[in-house]
Amino acid sequence: MRVPVAVTCRVLGLARQPYYRWPAHPVTDAELAEACRANALFHARRDDPEFGHRFLHDEARTVGEEMAERTAWRICRDNG
Repeated sequence: MRVPVAVTCRVLGLARQPYYRWPAHPVTDAELAEACRANALFHARRDDPEFGHRFLHDEARTVGEEMAERTAWRICRDNG
């Protein structure tokens, strides 16, 4: 059973225009890579919250998320 977009947006309290804009411009590969990197850094920080971006960068690298140290710093800065 499919629910019409108008009903779904009304129930969720969202405007329809952004929904229709989203399929025309889905998530880019760069945005997906950034999200995966941020996720790896977040999980590393959850284990050891007192360490800085250099430690988190090393931890993310051990789980397979390659990135520059500067990228790790920027993601940590942007996400607090």
